[in-house]
Amino acid sequence: MRIIVQRVKSASVIINTERYSSIQNGLLCYVGFCDLDTDVDFEWAINKLLHLNLFNHKKSLSDINGEVLIVSQFTLFGSVKKGNNPSWMKASKPKVAIKLYQRFIDLFSAKFPNNIKTGVFGETMGVLSENDGPFTLFLDTQQKE
Repeated sequence: MRIIVQRVKSASVIINTERYSSIQNGLLCYVGFCDLDTDVDFEWAINKLLHLNLFNHKKSLSDINGEVLIVSQFTLFGSVKKGNNPSWMKASKPKVAIKLYQRFIDLFSAKFPNNIKTGVFGETMGVLSENDGPFTLFLDTQQKE
């Protein structure tokens, strides 16, 4: 699993010109999945997202009771090693990825109820955000760096 994490003052998902979901003061998380991902990876990522001191005065998302917007992003597993056309071979296929996406959301919601918002898997979405910092972090559950 790979996650691009952005600390935001606000973020929204727009689908067909309509606001689908939005958050204030928290984390915008673009998530991509590979076939190796398991609940162990999800638990590690959720723990990091909840407890890393990413906010002012060394506070975590959990400390500030912030919100999280989770948006599926298979392109995080894109490779441009050969040629000019990205390859998506390492990303989970949609039928697997949608199950992984929903499982991640379910596990996260169980630990942090009422603060999780999402996009819609497989939809073309506009994502609007007001970054706080800016601050962007990359998490990879296979590398754990």
